[in-house]
Formats: sequence, structure tokens, C-alpha cells
Amino acid sequence: MAPRLSLSTSAGTYELGERPWLMGIVNASPDSFSDAGVHRTLDDRVALAEVLVEAGADLIDIGGESGVTGVPPVAAEEEISRVVPLIERVVHELGALVSVDTYKPVVARAAVGAGEIGRASCRERV
Repeated sequence: MAPRLSLSTSAGTYELGERPWLMGIVNASPDSFSDAGVHRTLDDRVALAEVLVEAGADLIDIGGESGVTGVPPVAAEEEISRVVPLIERVVHELGALVSVDTYKPVVARAAVGAGEIGRASCRERV
């Protein structure tokens, strides 16, 4: 039995440990190795997130920089332009919990802000 842990998010606090959580992954980079660039547009990526949520994903992990070996890193501004619109839409349109796959603090801050904007838009809709 795994120890109980709490995950604090901008959407609230979640208790972990009772059951495994499923993570759906949506790549927002044109050179992603995992989807071979099939989901190239923002609409395609939102649609993929929707399929993953409907299939039971508890959260959607969004990444804007490829992990392909030998591919140079992208500038933080480029990564932000890839992930922020996707995060806003996934949170706003699907109400999904989102994580961001990045090692850059400025991208992480932009992602948190995008999630908060999406969540505020969600509340306005209701």
C-alpha cells in the first residue's frame, strides 16, 4: 500500500495513494518522437486531450520541447508559445487537470498562469 500524499494545485488539493492516476500525454512540439508529429495543430492537440480525458486520464501532461536526442533545445519563448495556448484550452474547454513537462522556470510560471486563466474562463462559463 502506497503512502497517502497530497497534491496541491491551482484547482485544489488532491489525495494520492488510494489508486494509480492515469496521465495522458500531449506533445506540443513538431518533432515529438512519441506521436510522429501527427497532432500538428492546436485543435488536433486539444482533440487528443479530449480523447485521453474521455478514456480515463486523470491529468494531461503537456510538453513543448522534444526529448529527441541530438535536437537542440528551443528558446523558452518558443516553448511558451507552444504550451500556453494548449494549456488554456485544455483547462477551459475540458476542465482537465494539467501538468507541464519542462525544466525551464519561466515556462513553468507561464504554464501555471495559463492554467489559472483557463480555470477562470471555466468559472465564467458556468
